[in-house]
Amino acid sequence: MSRPIRLLLTGGGTGGHLFPAIATAEALCKRCPGSEVLFVGTKRKMDKTSLGRYSFATKSIHSKGLKGKNVLSLLQGVAILPISIIEAMIHIIRFKPDLVLGVGGYVTGPVVLAAKLLGKVTIIHEQNSIPGLANRKLGRLVSRICLSLAGSEKYFDRKKTVLTGNPVRQAILDLSREEKIAIPDKQPTLLVLGGSLGAHRVNELVLEALTHPELKGIKVIHQTGPEDFEMVKAAYKRNNIEATVKPFFTDMAAIYKEADCLVSRAGATTLAELSVLGRPAILIPYPYAADNHQEKNAEYYVQGGGALLCVEKELHATELAEKIVALLNDKETLQKMAKAMQSSGFPEATESIVDECLRCLTPEMNGKL
Repeated sequence: MSRPIRLLLTGGGTGGHLFPAIATAEALCKRCPGSEVLFVGTKRKMDKTSLGRYSFATKSIHSKGLKGKNVLSLLQGVAILPISIIEAMIHIIRFKPDLVLGVGGYVTGPVVLAAKLLGKVTIIHEQNSIPGLANRKLGRLVSRICLSLAGSEKYFDRKKTVLTGNPVRQAILDLSREEKIAIPDKQPTLLVLGGSLGAHRVNELVLEALTHPELKGIKVIHQTGPEDFEMVKAAYKRNNIEATVKPFFTDMAAIYKEADCLVSRAGATTLAELSVLGRPAILIPYPYAADNHQEKNAEYYVQGGGALLCVEKELHATELAEKIVALLNDKETLQKMAKAMQSSGFPEATESIVDECLRCLTPEMNGKL
């Protein structure tokens, strides 16, 4: 199929949800010239900032999360749900999509439900090893469920699931194709990532760990999140550590290119990018993620040999420093981990999801959905 497609994408709240959506939209438009994309998300600044660099039309609805909330927030979320569905239906009726694709986040629920009520073809993509509340419920309604990691099919009707992997941005794919895995003979570079919003405890641990005498010669690239930026920047200056520090990096391909290994949270999109590129990592999962899914995400890559797992509440800066020293001083181990990480990746994830989208739009398939 090469005819233009009208695709409505929904999801958001974090860069981890948005970037795979953007990658899928770009791939679909390339595959089917003339296609139009509408992104329906939240009013959060992260959504607006991440999508602002692209030409896709955007709309937002009022929506609140339900899982893990106190009683008042839960009641507010339930109360606003009918409004969310009505707003979503208005956007769908006006845009007239051929297909609605949900990529996760609480906004996905009302939009995909509205699409189903209007008779649209619906697909969801689950990024994590343990599905979120919205995707678990939507799995019963949608036509297809695309999965990032093996093992998560047990939460859904297996006849609907297909293992595609998690899409990564085109710049990341381009970098993975131009370079071979090699640990260069240069000043070692450590990349620190806490996700798009930062991670205060990771920032604290890293700053203390980098005072270790054997880490004095390394170069650091550190994404701090907006709240910790000034604190982290001042700490590096005070300790005379060479570091590139920003609240958030937009050109991640350029940043990944410099990195020999990482200290990172275990968000699904970050791990997908690291695996495609073959970047070994020390993973410190966010302990309050829904259903502890970040730790489960991390275990998938640890079992493959590409990463080390540290549980935040059990981790001390001295131990983290020792792990960083051991990795950066052992190029053979670093090389093995890099190859293992890359073997866990899905470089064709974006194209696989586009394949499923187009497959669901074929006349013979439409009659079965």
